[in-house]
Amino acid sequence: MNVLITRALPQKGLDLLEAAGCVVTQYTEKRELTPAQLIELCQGQDVLLSSGPNTFDEGFLKACRHLKGIALLSVGYDKVDLEAATKYGIPVSNTPDVITQTTADTAFLLMLSVSRNAFAMSQSIAKGKWQFYDPTANLGQDLYGKTLGIFGMGRIGFNLAAKCKAYFGMNIIYHNRKPKPEAEQELDAQYVSFDELLKQSDVLSVHADLSAETKRLFDRQAFGRMKPSAIFINTARGGIHEEDALIEALQNTKLWGAGLDVTNPEPMDKNNPLLQMPNVCILPHIGSATVETRDNMAIKAAENVIAAVQGYPMPNILNPEVYSV
Repeated sequence: MNVLITRALPQKGLDLLEAAGCVVTQYTEKRELTPAQLIELCQGQDVLLSSGPNTFDEGFLKACRHLKGIALLSVGYDKVDLEAATKYGIPVSNTPDVITQTTADTAFLLMLSVSRNAFAMSQSIAKGKWQFYDPTANLGQDLYGKTLGIFGMGRIGFNLAAKCKAYFGMNIIYHNRKPKPEAEQELDAQYVSFDELLKQSDVLSVHADLSAETKRLFDRQAFGRMKPSAIFINTARGGIHEEDALIEALQNTKLWGAGLDVTNPEPMDKNNPLLQMPNVCILPHIGSATVETRDNMAIKAAENVIAAVQGYPMPNILNPEVYSV
């Protein structure tokens, strides 16, 4: 069976595929494929393992309906038309669970970095600004006993909340599609409305999927309801917040600061005003970027591919109804 991979895959995933007898083709050029180019490359392939920003709309899926599966090297799947994939009989899988701790760590890193102006202070040294000591300058804020608001109390949100509860003794509030009893039992977390989440949070961290419901949810109105001392963190998807509204809120001191591992678009323009703000920390979508996590993602994606190749249901199927069509 032939397998196309759209990025260089960690060796542990390749080893599994080759041991299963897959003939692997990796696209290793460091430029994005157009939809037409990806469709062309998929001809003669049995399964696609996708890593990167590829979009799988109905046009793509119809043209590639011969595929026995599409395995995503990611948790997010907002760029896949799952209904169309099911229509054309293509199972689609992702790599959940393995990025939980690593992504929560990234949110924790951003939260702490913003609270202490760490990025700007580090950069100031290279600019020769570490000179006269002023006890009233460059002050951050403590996080001890503050209120952490979680938008999307899934695995990652829960993990971050547990870290913040244990280390900073933070009070945990959250907003979710429905209450999470385990969060309330284990973390003494309180379920609140979206409006109360905005009003009460000292740090608000986003851990939800990008959907029609969450797209651009954090807009000018939402930022306007947050505390001027609040920190906004997003390690989920850049499309969940409005970047112009975030810039405006920060420029007008309606927010203390922001930490982003995701932007819209990605990559971010080097001239984006956010990159020049001392109260903002931005990372280039590295939430899962550790050797161990990427290895585990590659293994999980390879297992999904192998199942599709061998005619079994993918272990991490996103559209299970495809098997009953």
